[in-house]
Amino acid sequence: MKKLTKMVYFVLSVLISFETLAQKPVYTNPIGMQAYTFRGSWGNGIEATLDTIKSLGVTEMEGGPIKGITTEELRKQLDKRGIKMVSIGADYKQIVASTAETIKNCKILGATYVMVPWIPHNGAFTLENAKQAVTDFNKVGKELKAAGITFTYHNHGYEFEPYEDGTLFDYIVKNTNPEYVSFEMDVLWTAFPGQDPAKLLLKYPTRFKLMHLKDLKKGVVGNLSGGTPTTNDVALGTGSIDIPAVLKAAKKVGVKHYFIEDESPSYLKQIPVTVAYIKGIKE
Repeated sequence: MKKLTKMVYFVLSVLISFETLAQKPVYTNPIGMQAYTFRGSWGNGIEATLDTIKSLGVTEMEGGPIKGITTEELRKQLDKRGIKMVSIGADYKQIVASTAETIKNCKILGATYVMVPWIPHNGAFTLENAKQAVTDFNKVGKELKAAGITFTYHNHGYEFEPYEDGTLFDYIVKNTNPEYVSFEMDVLWTAFPGQDPAKLLLKYPTRFKLMHLKDLKKGVVGNLSGGTPTTNDVALGTGSIDIPAVLKAAKKVGVKHYFIEDESPSYLKQIPVTVAYIKGIKE
């Protein structure tokens, strides 16, 4: 009987081992970083900060020109470290007025995506705000596409004001031309106002091209303000968002690039935890 019991345990352990080996990582994309994460570091030394970013295994970035260094020199420093700036941010008003500067910076840095992170508005986000954004996004997106650049809008939470049978975010998605306008999902700013990031990705499977990886502190009650204390931004896997579900949905719909964005004052401590976590998620 003892020999039989040992044999059963042995067989089970072998099966478990094979099952573990058969599991595949969910996250297989390059590790990307949003430059804003290191907002407290750039002023202390741009090259040293880039070295830190490289040491974290980062090979892709989203950002743009950095104060204190020419855009041409920034490109050289990125190339030196094997980091590609695939996306740059742009101010809404500036890019609506003219896309020329943004296109110039993209060409210098080698970026093929541009993202706008905020639609100017006073108080609650309205249908009028959404309509104006649709007009502007279609215009800007068409101009950028002609230059070989993909325009994306980065949601920030306030767009989920109720509208008809959905939200104003739905209105923006449905009324922008897919040929000219894509989206970058910020996971925290999707969950904070009460949306399910994974379900939203699957709802619009062809529209999301980029993603900001962030997690929300457990117990935080969200709203539609588009703002929350930075201390509510925690390392991935330690917060309230179902990150594995988000990554699986993102993989299914073909999100192209992922950028860790940590707005917490503790970003230097949290980023290694985040990187280790996403690498460890298995299917």
